[in-house]
Amino acid sequence: MKDPCPLVFPFCEDPLQGDFPEVIEEYLKYGIMKCIAFNRRGTLLAAGCFDGSCVIWDFETRGIAKELRDKDCTAAITSVCWSKHGHHILVSAADRTLILWDVATGEKINRTTLEKTPLHARLHPGSSTSSLCLACPVYSAPLIVDLRTGTTVALPASVSTEGDGLSVPLRSKVSDDSAPQTPACFNKNGDLVYLGNSKGDIVIIDHQNVQVRGLVPITGGAVIKNIVFSRNGQYLLTNSSDRIIRVYENKLPMKDGLKALDKMDLTVNALSRVEKLKAIGSKSLVLFHEFQDSVTRTHWKASCFGGDGEWVIGGCASKGEHRMYIWDRAGHLVKILEGPKEALIDLAWHPVHPIVLSVSMTGLVYIWAKDYTENWSAFAPDFKELEENEEYVEREDEFDIVPETEKFKESVVNQDEEVDILTVENDSTFSDSEISQDELCYLPAIPCADVPEQQDKSAVNPLKWVDSNHSASSLSAEAQQNGHAVNDESSPIEGIDNSTAEDTSGGCLKRRRKPSEKVLEFQAEIERVKKPVKKTKPLS
Repeated sequence: MKDPCPLVFPFCEDPLQGDFPEVIEEYLKYGIMKCIAFNRRGTLLAAGCFDGSCVIWDFETRGIAKELRDKDCTAAITSVCWSKHGHHILVSAADRTLILWDVATGEKINRTTLEKTPLHARLHPGSSTSSLCLACPVYSAPLIVDLRTGTTVALPASVSTEGDGLSVPLRSKVSDDSAPQTPACFNKNGDLVYLGNSKGDIVIIDHQNVQVRGLVPITGGAVIKNIVFSRNGQYLLTNSSDRIIRVYENKLPMKDGLKALDKMDLTVNALSRVEKLKAIGSKSLVLFHEFQDSVTRTHWKASCFGGDGEWVIGGCASKGEHRMYIWDRAGHLVKILEGPKEALIDLAWHPVHPIVLSVSMTGLVYIWAKDYTENWSAFAPDFKELEENEEYVEREDEFDIVPETEKFKESVVNQDEEVDILTVENDSTFSDSEISQDELCYLPAIPCADVPEQQDKSAVNPLKWVDSNHSASSLSAEAQQNGHAVNDESSPIEGIDNSTAEDTSGGCLKRRRKPSEKVLEFQAEIERVKKPVKKTKPLS
């Protein structure tokens, strides 16, 4: 493995090269949020809360668009997942339930109860009806769940070495009780499931026929804690217990991956069935790069891709630290994000923009964005920005009188040409934009009432706000249980100079931007002029 490069690179200062977040722009507050997920376009953000509710934020306005709440579900939400076109949301809760919601109407479509608590649940990406999902329960093998009928099918979590002969059928171990969870995910088309088990193997499964089609062992056999595909489906990321994040390149086609595996199965000849699966797996997934902190050897709580796999981000699992590492795809460490003294439990990268959202143990969602600087030369091509005053020398013909006919030339415009304002051009960022015309991208935001300035500040303190089903005492108990004290008098991001957001109500935000140095100097000059001059009595 290549050694990580130094922390600072010359190209990182170029905004065209370093397209990644740098500072905390603001934070979102609504009860105690546990997990987050963007829709496919990044216009809506879903957050699962500790009290069993799911709140949807309009990410453009930072306002609450809808709240999904089931009266029968009061347990903490463990995961949220959007359907491909954004019309449905799948929510898994700690009370072993899976709930499918209609986002537009806010109505519950299906509710299914499993035998064990699902830590993660993902909807089938290729299904338009959102009837199939992949659930990963605790101390159990992943399940394919039919939300309409409630039927479940257990997937093989590992491959047994019994029966090496080709005539003996392959035996698969259905349950995996050696790890808290067995992570799994669909590929981009949804015809295959990629599973990471406690033996350090990536298992490629045909979930329709419940068959193992490929096996990719990881060096060292470390337990796989998380597995996720990039948005374009070309790269696969795994987070293992050996403190290494690995990225694999997917060699299978985006569509008809099963047919490609069938062709490999016919061409590969091995002595045993297990060796044959490993040969197919080596042709399906190729190790691209490994990422780790070679200095502190920290564990990773969460990890994901940025954009279409250009960046890889890992959130540290250390208690009392909110730190994230960002690498480029070549393996260079380009940025370390330092947040407040709160543990990190989940993170998500915006599908389009260089924005990262991180969830702290106290239930706040921090928004990390680029640190943009004012560039006045962008307003005009001939505008020059000066660091200090310079003597200006006028040109010889600068103030010559120019006839109006030469100064302004009429532009030829066809007045009869029709302008098309209805046709929407396809977004080049998404490969399947042409089939997403019925996608749900926006919801009407819920307006929040203004808070009178004379009202007591403690009544609208965001840290004291809790909904009707979750009291303030339970908020403090939850924070103390996780090893964090709740301070009701100060802002949760107090002491961080790059966080300028200020919350004034339970779910509404008002952003406050830091004034520039020129504005501060101007205000100081005004205060100096306003000071009354002390008059002295004249001598007689």
